[in-house]
Amino acid sequence: MKNVSRIIPCCAADTSGVCSALYELGGMTVVHDASGCNSTYATHDEPRWYDMHSMIFISALTELDAILGDDEKLIADVTAAAHDLRPRFIAVCGSPMPMMTGTDFDAAAAEIERRTGIRTLAMHTNGTHSYIPGASEAFCAIAKEYVRPAAETVPGGVNILGATPLDLGLTGTAESLRAWLRESGFRVVSCFAMGDKLDSLMQAASAQVNLVISQTGLAAAQYLYDAFGIPYVCGLPVGAQFSAVIAKALRSAAKTGTCSFPCAQGNSAAHGAVTVIGESIISGSVAAEAAMQTGKPVRVICPLPFDAACMNGVTESPASEEEIARDLAGNPPETVIADPLYRYILPQGTRHMELPHFAFSGRCFDRRIPDLCGKQFASFIKEI
Repeated sequence: MKNVSRIIPCCAADTSGVCSALYELGGMTVVHDASGCNSTYATHDEPRWYDMHSMIFISALTELDAILGDDEKLIADVTAAAHDLRPRFIAVCGSPMPMMTGTDFDAAAAEIERRTGIRTLAMHTNGTHSYIPGASEAFCAIAKEYVRPAAETVPGGVNILGATPLDLGLTGTAESLRAWLRESGFRVVSCFAMGDKLDSLMQAASAQVNLVISQTGLAAAQYLYDAFGIPYVCGLPVGAQFSAVIAKALRSAAKTGTCSFPCAQGNSAAHGAVTVIGESIISGSVAAEAAMQTGKPVRVICPLPFDAACMNGVTESPASEEEIARDLAGNPPETVIADPLYRYILPQGTRHMELPHFAFSGRCFDRRIPDLCGKQFASFIKEI
């Protein structure tokens, strides 16, 4: 059976992506799913839950509700909760069960908005895709709903797009990224969406350029480019050399209005001495720094949805456990940089440099996720 994982886990689902993207923005996120499933979205896939609560709820969908198609129960419960909590907005998203029964989330959201007077967003998740399309839709929806033309542009202003613990963890990367931008002469206007509230995101149109640090932020970046002409740069400043590349690209984009993809420049089309497995923009950034540090060809394998421009024109990449294992066995690299759980499908004799990915292995190695923009990761790269 294709795409069956026997050894490695699957990534966090699209529903978790929505919850993570909207976590800090003061809205109420309602997942139409069975009672008890809230722990998956709000705790297992969300490390902020222990220190920072958010209005994430489950509809407690029952078998009888699903059979009878009782959407009124969902609408009435969300309306009652919204009247009590008065969130900034409401987001309603799905799971596998409502997908099978054909729940119309657009209609449900419209009715909830009519009854509450609170802007309600329909998120088209079903729990069968990765976190990337879920978080991507959520970020883009926030940009479309709340970002308006700015009266003036902030000189050197930058929006950070695509920041969630699912990709960055909670070991300081988001904070180090802000510090690096300030040290490089930029001003952070907003961050979609770690460390900022909705009011900050509403000012995003005043930025000169957007920095897309993961695939989850690319759709919002494209919308902001189309709507307000703000160019974007794709890449995460990891290591000294690649950070300098990102800084130069941001200045160039702000000046010329041209988008660029520095994260793609280190991805070798051929099977390289080093292979990085993971999310496309972060893995591509790691690959670019590794290539500059070592002079060796570095290849990126992205088992998640990606844009070809972020992968140096690559349109297909091994995605399933079987495909990744076969690819690595056919052309064994010297070193693989990947989450610790990939060790079980690596060719014998291949060196494994562990780079935990929270969306993949969750809390198993969360304390070992490095600060990707700090000195800790610069030391990591030098060990290749």
